Amino acid sequence: MTDILLHHVPDSRSQRILWLLHELEVPFETRVWSFDKSLRSDAFLALNPAGRVPALEMDGRSFWETGAIIEILCEKVGRLGRAPGHAERADWLIWVHFSETISQHAAACTQGHVVLREDWMRSPTVLKLEAARIGKCFDAIEGQLSGDWLLSGFSAADVAVGQAVSMARRFHRIGDRPRLAAWMARCEARTGYAAAMGGPSLYAQEFYDVE
Repeated sequence: MTDILLHHVPDSRSQRILWLLHELEVPFETRVWSFDKSLRSDAFLALNPAGRVPALEMDGRSFWETGAIIEILCEKVGRLGRAPGHAERADWLIWVHFSETISQHAAACTQGHVVLREDWMRSPTVLKLEAARIGKCFDAIEGQLSGDWLLSGFSAADVAVGQAVSMARRFHRIGDRPRLAAWMARCEARTGYAAAMGGPSLYAQEFYDVE
């Protein structure tokens, strides 16, 4: 495995790549960026032209978009993915990319509660809608879970969705969803999760109520 450098902002989508790298047990380094205009600098735009994290430097180039990075890493290492032709390949892809649906709703709530600091900038209606949509995503996971993990065994799908749920539950409680709660507890018990999820946070609160 060639050297890997992850460009990362805490409490962002790049956290799921950080968790995955720990689970894959490959050597890597991390460069932490601030959630500010430095992501629009020429230096960072050369790594991710959208000015977002993650960006992953590997094999002499930069990769971006979390779903793509997850697929690339799992194929390269040969672990935690589901190869083409595998019976669970389609479901694995669905879960990996469903994490982005959850994250988009969480990002909208983060924008309203964290980034837009003045009350007049926020839309209470939009925040309520986005928090409710997180709840619908939680319902989908609850309804689909039938074992310890999303598929027949732990995979990068659990990493992708688990990180998204970890972020989204700041805006909608897991509540009375016992399968989701138990699965999330299993995710949190993993050493890779613990290694990736510490450090500084964008959030000043554990939970943000939508009034």
